Amino acid sequence: MTLHIRPIQPSDNPHIAQVIRDVSAEFGLTADKGYSVADPTLDTLFEVYQVPKSQYWVLINEQNNIVGGAGIAPLAGMPEVCELQKMYMLNSARGKGLAQKLIDQCLHQAKRLGYKQCYLESTAELKAALTLYEKNGFQHLDAPWGNTGHSDCEVVMAKILS
Repeated sequence: MTLHIRPIQPSDNPHIAQVIRDVSAEFGLTADKGYSVADPTLDTLFEVYQVPKSQYWVLINEQNNIVGGAGIAPLAGMPEVCELQKMYMLNSARGKGLAQKLIDQCLHQAKRLGYKQCYLESTAELKAALTLYEKNGFQHLDAPWGNTGHSDCEVVMAKILS
C-alpha cells in the first residue's frame, strides 16, 4: 500500500471531516461530548490551520483518497507549546507505520516553528494511539493545559521537543 502525506488543501475539508466522523463513530466518540467530532470547525480544517505556526497534513492512499490526518497549532496562552490535534486514521490505514510518519511530520514541524513542547488530549478509548504517543516520548500529565474545549478527553500528555 503506497500512501503519502501532504499539507491539507481546501478541497480536502469534507473528506478529512468524514474520516474524523467515521473514526469517532468507530470508537464511540460522540458529538454530544467534548471530542473533536463536536468541533464547530470540523468542516473547515483548511481554514482553521491557516493561522501562524499551525499546519495540518492529510494521508492519501493510492486511489488519491484521504485516509487520515494530523495537525499542530498553538496552545492558547502558552506560546512555546503546540497541540497535536485531530490525529485520526481509517482502519484501512492502521498498522502500517503511517501514524508514526504523521507524528514525525508534526513533531519535526513543531521544532522547526520554535515550539519547546507538544501537548495532546486523548481518551482511554484510543488505546493504540496512547501506546504510540507513549512510544514517542509523551508523558502523562496530572491536569490539562489551556482551554481546548475537549472536556471529555481525560488523557492529557506532553513531550519536550529537543
